[in-house]
Amino acid sequence: MPKIYVRLVSTWVVLVSLTALCAAQTADRPVHAQVKTLKVTVLSTMLADRGIGEWGFAALVESDGHRILVDTGARPETVLSNARELDVDLSDVKEVILTHNHDDHVGGLMTLRREYMKKNPSALSIAHVGKGIFYSRPDADGKEGNPMVGLRQEYEGTGGKFIEHDQAVELFPGAWLTGPVPRTYPEHNWSVKGKVKAPEGLVEDTIPEDQSLILNTANGLVMVTGCGHAGVINILTFAEKQFPNTPVYAVVGGVHLFPATDQQIDWTADKLKNFGLSYFVGAHCTGIESVYQIRQRLGLPRKSAVVGAVGATFVLGEGIHPGLLAQ
Repeated sequence: MPKIYVRLVSTWVVLVSLTALCAAQTADRPVHAQVKTLKVTVLSTMLADRGIGEWGFAALVESDGHRILVDTGARPETVLSNARELDVDLSDVKEVILTHNHDDHVGGLMTLRREYMKKNPSALSIAHVGKGIFYSRPDADGKEGNPMVGLRQEYEGTGGKFIEHDQAVELFPGAWLTGPVPRTYPEHNWSVKGKVKAPEGLVEDTIPEDQSLILNTANGLVMVTGCGHAGVINILTFAEKQFPNTPVYAVVGGVHLFPATDQQIDWTADKLKNFGLSYFVGAHCTGIESVYQIRQRLGLPRKSAVVGAVGATFVLGEGIHPGLLAQ
């Protein structure tokens, strides 16, 4: 056999082997779906120039034909009233995400379920919760401090169903619920000082069930969070493992920095900068001053980092529509 022919055959074998190896390596890496359209509308937070402000959070996420409510506000009537004020119909929203057990995030659940099921029996009939949300939180006087313990029976009595997650899950193509998040960094983003009856016994309540919604877009990840008690950097670090080498395009919701020191805010901002954050809607427990400090530290323009307000929206491809007070 001529030497040149041998060389060609050898080269062809090497190329085929490399192609097969690359294909195998690619197969090992998950290829995630991306959402094409996305709109997030804040329905409960403190700042409001339309509707009612309160210490609480709720947001409607609309993406690729899917509509999911994230949290339900504090007072029973707030989200219902604000939705009507903003001409937002929630009757065809079947699923709700409850980020954690606190009453300023679950307070409107039963009002919304009962009101909208009059028009559509499946309205808000599925509630996604993180493992630990039903753990008992006894008060100092011995009474139950977790509103979800009572809400569970009440909600299920209407035909509602809780789905409890202990790990990340894709709710629809491109939309991921984190489930409980590992606490890689000691962010300690909670202000309660109570105890929780966990499997290991009565321990400090770190809000172990805290979860967020992550949407994968062509521009990067968009995170919607209620309070971020797990720590916004812990949440994004966890998301990065699922979506390696993907920038964080936007964060919308509360990240519980209102009581943070300047040093803590600077640390958080520096980490957010490493993630490539482009848009920030700091609502609820984020804190007004914290939003401004993060905006300055990241060098973001005024239109790209705002205090969240009732009716404010983040729209993929457009950016933030902040409302009158926050612009």
